[in-house]
Amino acid sequence: MIILGIETSCDETAAAIVQMKARLRNRAFSPTFEILSSVISSQVDIHAKTGGIVPEVAAREHIKNILPIIDQALKKASLDYHRIDVIAVTGGPGLITSLLVGAETAKVLAYTWNKPIIKVNHLEGHIYSNWLRAQDSGLKAPQFPLLALVVSGGHTELVLMKKHLDYQVIGQTRDDAAGEAFDKVAKLLGLGYPGGPIISQLAQKGKRDAFKLPRPMINENNFDFSFSGLKTAVLYLIKDRSKTKLPATRPLRIAKRVGRASYQLQANLCASFEQAAIDVLVEKTIKAAKKYKVKSVLLSGGVAANELLRESLKTKVKKELPASHFSLPTLQLCTDNAAMIAAAGYYHATYHGSEDWQKLSVDPNWELT
Repeated sequence: MIILGIETSCDETAAAIVQMKARLRNRAFSPTFEILSSVISSQVDIHAKTGGIVPEVAAREHIKNILPIIDQALKKASLDYHRIDVIAVTGGPGLITSLLVGAETAKVLAYTWNKPIIKVNHLEGHIYSNWLRAQDSGLKAPQFPLLALVVSGGHTELVLMKKHLDYQVIGQTRDDAAGEAFDKVAKLLGLGYPGGPIISQLAQKGKRDAFKLPRPMINENNFDFSFSGLKTAVLYLIKDRSKTKLPATRPLRIAKRVGRASYQLQANLCASFEQAAIDVLVEKTIKAAKKYKVKSVLLSGGVAANELLRESLKTKVKKELPASHFSLPTLQLCTDNAAMIAAAGYYHATYHGSEDWQKLSVDPNWELT
């Protein structure tokens, strides 16, 4: 089966061609995936100018890029549309105007090419990036029951899966998502957008115990998250100049502009914040994995590219859950991409079949169920 995946939930316009092949493992056939092509047009530089995503601007960029991106994906895969078996498109959650561009394009192609169409939840796409990772590295695919930590700019969820396409959200953020907190703290520090990579880069030069920051809800008897209090604690540190000795104008700038002392202060604050946020993510995930006795622990979403999170969770799983398999996507598959949508689309096609293209709609608040 050859699947065209289309992803436009936020500010990346993406298309990918993924081929599913059946391989004999332990006397049973299991699907393996080959990414024939994956093309992404990012709008990061555009939205960096405004310090965040402007939905109308994002939608216009999607409209401009979507067809050329799909054409590039087909050419890189050395295929024409006749070889496509299924079209899988993100139906939510995300920005409504961005989602509509991808969905309407997919519907037109489904009608014009006479191809079945499937709607995929963006979050399940992130989860299924781990199956692409297994194929890419030769590792074994995740085993059920599994626990997936999905952590991105808009979502932070712990998802229990007992079989394919079966989702039980056992924990989620009550306010800011983890990635959102990174972006907001970066904005408080005057570091620019997107904030996550900048904070992580500076954190490598800082002391992670330089500032005592809270770990919200880390000891509560549930699997929910909260990051607004951590963000507020950073804000108070910035305002309390008697403690932090930050410059009087824009809180923190690049080292050459504020001097070595201020740069180190900046790095220390980033390191302390990053450590606090990741401590919570890792601790909650391990607690949930132990309770539900899962065979696999998965990490996915844009924040899964964070090196400290990747290494911390990997180490913790190996130490405290030695019988469980840990899986995480390659860095390229952490950010929004269409290959993950195609992978999830395969399982929908296999278990649920296709949808009527005329009835396919998007839902910006679509929850995993």
